[in-house]
Amino acid sequence: MAEPFVLIDIQDGVATMTLNRPPVNVIHIPMLAQMAAALAELAADTAVRALILRAEGKMFSAGVDVADHTPDKVGEMIPLFDQVCTALADFPAPTIAAVQGHALGGGCELVICCDLAVLAERAKIGQPEIQLAAIAPIAALRLPTLVGYRAAADLMFSGRNLTAVEALNVGLINAVVPADEVADWAQMKAAALAGLSRAAMIMCKRALGRGYGRWANALPEMERMYLDELMATADAEEGLAAFMEKRRPVWKHR
Repeated sequence: MAEPFVLIDIQDGVATMTLNRPPVNVIHIPMLAQMAAALAELAADTAVRALILRAEGKMFSAGVDVADHTPDKVGEMIPLFDQVCTALADFPAPTIAAVQGHALGGGCELVICCDLAVLAERAKIGQPEIQLAAIAPIAALRLPTLVGYRAAADLMFSGRNLTAVEALNVGLINAVVPADEVADWAQMKAAALAGLSRAAMIMCKRALGRGYGRWANALPEMERMYLDELMATADAEEGLAAFMEKRRPVWKHR
């Protein structure tokens, strides 16, 4: 039996999905496959009225495994990651990210795809991909609507991490609490949502999605740009190599 990189629990209409690769929950292809399968099953379960996304360990997630960005794997990883993010964003019931530690790269994108998010007061969140001559496709599509173009551009262009307070101030998250209160905040919010009409909540989320825009329609073009253009650059190759070799990259700017 495959190792469970994702744990699922359902109680009183609230489903909890737990990333289970502690301590830093690096997301790799097997985890993504398990997440995609679990989200599909939970979305079809009419008893689920809210979903909490959480993680074991000291970090929510350090992002997608750099080893899965190599030419032999990235063609599988990117569409699968996009599938998971789309399933999370389009989940019929409200979703809540309970972020007890840093959420970086792909970890941040998972948070962006949830409806609500709570962040531990000492945790940081960000998209550092540009520092490896890469981009964050899901963040590029969803962040401008979520936090506004200026804040999104600053976050994506710099690759810097936001403190919990900064993330709250730009609207990336809903609340900042001590780390030991993250789970309680998420549970109380999920319980309150689960106590409302599921039929009305589904319609409410669909309506919000209309206002958010048809971001998912741009995913095929984003995937093509990432795989066919970005990954063909010398700097993308250098960024991955520098990370794996633990050295500073030397950019050719092409």
